[in-house]
Amino acid sequence: MDSIIFDLDGTLWDSLDTVLEAWNEALEESGAEKTLTKEDVRGVMGLQAHEIREKLFPHLSDEQHRKFEELSSELESAYVRKRGGQLFDDVEHVLEQLSQKYNLYIVSNCQDGYIESFYAYHKLDEHFVDFENPGRTGLSKGENIQLVMERNNVERAVYVGDTKGDHKAAKEAGLPFVYAAYGFGDVDEFDYVIDEFKELLNLFG
Repeated sequence: MDSIIFDLDGTLWDSLDTVLEAWNEALEESGAEKTLTKEDVRGVMGLQAHEIREKLFPHLSDEQHRKFEELSSELESAYVRKRGGQLFDDVEHVLEQLSQKYNLYIVSNCQDGYIESFYAYHKLDEHFVDFENPGRTGLSKGENIQLVMERNNVERAVYVGDTKGDHKAAKEAGLPFVYAAYGFGDVDEFDYVIDEFKELLNLFG
């Protein structure tokens, strides 16, 4: 194995509070009457934009949703860059150790600018070789994993994530899946499971 590819939300950090604030502000400015809860946002972490709309915003008109998407994307990246999120225990230390042996990547179902804001706040970009997201490519997570592998000549990798969508993406890309059981999702099928981030060192250290 030469590489480890990570999901972001629920795998490397928890940014729910920051994202919730941004989304509710965007909803208010879009003229929507709905206010989201933390559990609402937790329930859609890892989904792509069209899936989030189907689950949370079926009541919004096309115009309201377009305005919400524009505002939430702008506010979310700005808030994350300024306030960050909560890294899971030992993330910095483990990434530093793993990056000495493997090439590390991030592939997340987020908008363009979100991963860059994660890098900016926590200063962890030095550990990663590349990243990708559907906000930049319009592709599914599985396709983005394959894209990152192709352009970086990755031969053998694993994908680390916390949701059923992450498992599906890893399967589509032909990779073993490491389930981060401490994250946001419940996953029944996996090749490896970790209850804490530092357990990656036991698997691959």
